[in-house]
Amino acid sequence: MTIEKIRAAIRAAYEEGQSKLKGSSKSVPALEDIKTPLRDGDKDRKGDDAYKNAYFVNANSTNKPGVVDADKQPILDTSELYSGIIGRASINFYAYNSNGNRGIACGLNHIQKLADGTPLGSRTRPVDDFADLDDDDEDFLS
Repeated sequence: MTIEKIRAAIRAAYEEGQSKLKGSSKSVPALEDIKTPLRDGDKDRKGDDAYKNAYFVNANSTNKPGVVDADKQPILDTSELYSGIIGRASINFYAYNSNGNRGIACGLNHIQKLADGTPLGSRTRPVDDFADLDDDDEDFLS
């Protein structure tokens, strides 16, 4: 199960990052007492149906992730990418300690888009906004 694999990876990052998590303190904080990237949608996004009965992971990257389609071909058209696509992510977990703020973070490496999904939030995709228009449509403000 994916959730159990994520929990195991977080635990491994915790074990590997003991010295970083300890920092100048006398002891390492318990895993339950530090921030982790695995979130429960029912608790952290109450009232948002997109997160109901689901978990999510906050992942970040300082570098632009590589993005491929189901056939592992690069996706160059950014309109193909939006919050809500169905896909896979290559991620890694690591311990951090920044000014006493300690926890486990999730790094985003690459993304594989498998299929379109329902966009999350209020933002639409450009291809959807203009899907019903013909090139000869003059009344584009209607």
